[in-house]
Amino acid sequence: MNKIMLIGNLGRDPEMNYTPEGTAVAKFAIAVNRFSKSTTGERQQDTDWFNIVAWRQLAETCSTYLKKGHKVFIEGRLSIRKYTDKNGIERTAIEVIASDLEMLTPKDRQTSASSSDILSGDEGLGDLEDHPF
Repeated sequence: MNKIMLIGNLGRDPEMNYTPEGTAVAKFAIAVNRFSKSTTGERQQDTDWFNIVAWRQLAETCSTYLKKGHKVFIEGRLSIRKYTDKNGIERTAIEVIASDLEMLTPKDRQTSASSSDILSGDEGLGDLEDHPF
């Protein structure tokens, strides 16, 4: 089974494009915070970045309603693909292909979400460091 679920904050507004056939595709990145204890017992926060790709109607929704700083729940699958860049160098892209999305930023905060929300997006999640997952 290839399934991934993430809660994080958008690092930039979604970039909307269309394939030559007219299929909508939106791309954006989210920052996901994780917490652990250091060797000295202090709580520390690390941030992982995930590239998200949404297709068709979900892409249209992302482009219309999501903005930098908004908190989202993304469900999808992990995709790893190889490609050759414009300089002829082989690269690997790791992306999450979104199948479902929930907007978690309250409506009253959607217009005022800022980049400072990206690294402080742990409200409402409780203390995750003691969970075994």
